[in-house]
Amino acid sequence: MRRTCLVLAVLILCAAAVFAGGKREEGVTTLTIAGRDGAFGAAMDLATQEYTRQNPNVRFEILKLSGAELMEQTVIELRGGTGAFDVLLVDDPFLPRIQDAGWLVNLDTLYREKGLEIDPDLVENMVNVGRYPYPSGDLYALPHVGNVALFAYRHDIASSYGYSAIDTWSDVLDIARRIDAEGDDTVPVLFRGVQGNPIVTGFLPIFWAFGADILVDGKPAFDTPEALAAVEFFLELAEYAPAGVTAYQATQVRDALLSGAGAMAIEVWPGWIGDLENPEQSNVVGQVSIASHPGQVKGSSSMIGAWMVGIPRDSRNIDAAFDFIQYLTSAPIQEMMADKTGIPPTRHSVHHIPRLQEKYPWYPAQLAGQISGSVRPRTDYWPQIETVFGDYLQRALVGEVSAQEALQQIQRRVTEVLR
Repeated sequence: MRRTCLVLAVLILCAAAVFAGGKREEGVTTLTIAGRDGAFGAAMDLATQEYTRQNPNVRFEILKLSGAELMEQTVIELRGGTGAFDVLLVDDPFLPRIQDAGWLVNLDTLYREKGLEIDPDLVENMVNVGRYPYPSGDLYALPHVGNVALFAYRHDIASSYGYSAIDTWSDVLDIARRIDAEGDDTVPVLFRGVQGNPIVTGFLPIFWAFGADILVDGKPAFDTPEALAAVEFFLELAEYAPAGVTAYQATQVRDALLSGAGAMAIEVWPGWIGDLENPEQSNVVGQVSIASHPGQVKGSSSMIGAWMVGIPRDSRNIDAAFDFIQYLTSAPIQEMMADKTGIPPTRHSVHHIPRLQEKYPWYPAQLAGQISGSVRPRTDYWPQIETVFGDYLQRALVGEVSAQEALQQIQRRVTEVLR
């Protein structure tokens, strides 16, 4: 029933895009955007309203969906070649699937045809997320929302142990041990411990920092000394996590951080921390530092979780859609969306605006994470890999299997997935 309603919603939007009052509107182009709900939808409203104010002959129909609904509807419409969508938001790990299928317009071709170049103000590492093959192939999507995982810590607590900054994961473990030895009520370490995507997302910056990787030359690389060192470290660090951490989601991490109950969070996202400096919501105003992730064997490698914007190949309004996505990712519009909705920009210049830095003090760390961050493997099989990875990582967390047993099982299971 839910799927039927989604299909009907798309059909209604497409009809509205073509007809008004029962007849075609002369001289008006209507672009249909398959987008997200929440803050993403609010940001898109702002951008489209401003674009129409400047371009009265262009109007918009916006479909605001959850992430899962957007993925489902994208596959239905693009596989069918219906031309229902003109602009499409894509979560970056889902991008390889639609790039593999050839469902997106080659933006490099459009840039060349129009005598344009990609603005170097856009963070190159974020632009490359839209390339296929990643990271140096042709461009099929531009970075719209610059989500990147970050590290949070109470700098007042860290400084009491002699740390002016936290540079390595060994530093994190040392601080956790010292807090625990104090015997007070402060929880040393917070993370999402729920099976699947949550625990994997929190763990990956540790995994990468220890020199491990998920796939090497297209083959699983879990059963390695680097991966074992990373998982064993994670399990040791987890000894200083709260009881019941296996049920922790974003809400629990956020609430513990803002209340002052937690000292460090190994994973936070821009959307979680908007109230850190709001005294009506936070007990730790001025006490929490947001940083890119610590390094270890390798340097910091935060996880990129960008939302990209592209043009479906079967759009009937490719030129108009291309003009709009240039506008959507422009500096003035990114500044407006960041200011009014909090979504993270993907431009160097917007990150350096003093007014926004004052409002969002984590912007320097966010930009650093965008510049140096890593993406999840560019494979159609990432959802299955993530499920297996998260299943056995949580089993190791609760003591059902050892770190080595977990990795051996992940290696075996992922090998089967990729056959």
